[in-house]
Amino acid sequence: MDSNTPCVSFIGIVDFTEDAKWLYCSESVNDLLGFEPQELIGKPSLDLVHPDEFPQVRAIHYTTIKQDQAAVLVYMRMRHKDPTKGYILCAISRTVCQNVLVGSVSFASPGPKAMHNASTAQEVTIITPTAKDFEFRRWNDPNPMPPCPVPDLAPPSPPGSASASPKSSRSTKYDPVHAAPMRFAPLPEQSVRTALILDRFSMNCNILYCSNDSMISTTKVMGRSFFDFVIKKDEDRVRSWIDVIKGWGVNERGQPSDGGFGFGKFGILVAGRNSSDRSPERAPARHRHTHGNNRDTHSRGHNPTSSPTRPRARVRAEPQEQSLVVDAIFSAHSDGLMVILRPSS
Repeated sequence: MDSNTPCVSFIGIVDFTEDAKWLYCSESVNDLLGFEPQELIGKPSLDLVHPDEFPQVRAIHYTTIKQDQAAVLVYMRMRHKDPTKGYILCAISRTVCQNVLVGSVSFASPGPKAMHNASTAQEVTIITPTAKDFEFRRWNDPNPMPPCPVPDLAPPSPPGSASASPKSSRSTKYDPVHAAPMRFAPLPEQSVRTALILDRFSMNCNILYCSNDSMISTTKVMGRSFFDFVIKKDEDRVRSWIDVIKGWGVNERGQPSDGGFGFGKFGILVAGRNSSDRSPERAPARHRHTHGNNRDTHSRGHNPTSSPTRPRARVRAEPQEQSLVVDAIFSAHSDGLMVILRPSS
């Protein structure tokens, strides 16, 4: 591997328009493609695509959204700002998060890390012909986060028409270029998912970005520890997952980079809590001694009125904190950790 190879990954978020305009880029885009984030925000991400691959990339952008896909990977070329460096072969991950497409862009280099990334992705698409060796196939591996049901917005086909007849997904090979229109209006929102970007260099994994308010409020989460929103009984388990993901997200030189996808299920607290208090939860008092004395009084034949007992105070029930069980996709990148949440079915 060339010593100047940019073995990094940056986090990118694009919109649902046909040009896939940049909404967010993390700082490592400069290391990989030579641009500063502010040079790209609001510009079409497809402007960086190699001309030979443009039709396929636009078609994949469309079908990724329409199929509400998550944790999918594509190998394609992206233009470097420096014309002398031409186009860089990149591995691009994508997940639909309700009204945006989130993911990462990393330098594609062969080796164990590339195999790991491909083996944890839900789908791998090769666009650049020279990247065919990155393809990875598994035998009957179930999808840990299948697409959510999304209402079909297309008008119903008239009875008896060809499009109304049942189709087999295995009968013909799917061709995204011919399945997707070259021009289309911004696509509607998909199923409920929220993307969080976490500080991977801190123990508390503070939240740097939240894509929407669908499950937790953006104004409540920004700057707070991610673990403030993980229910206490799941915190140790989620911390161990994140430690594993951080370990995956290290390149051959020991630098922070991408590292495939991890999947899990846990509970979140909508309003959050103070996770810095790591003391164990107290067991509720059972008042067995008091009840035992009452039983003894009756068993000895004493008149209950002769030894009056204090009336029991009414205990006000504590309000239940609103919680949700979520499915999550974890991934590591040079500039942070990404967590995709959706309500678990």
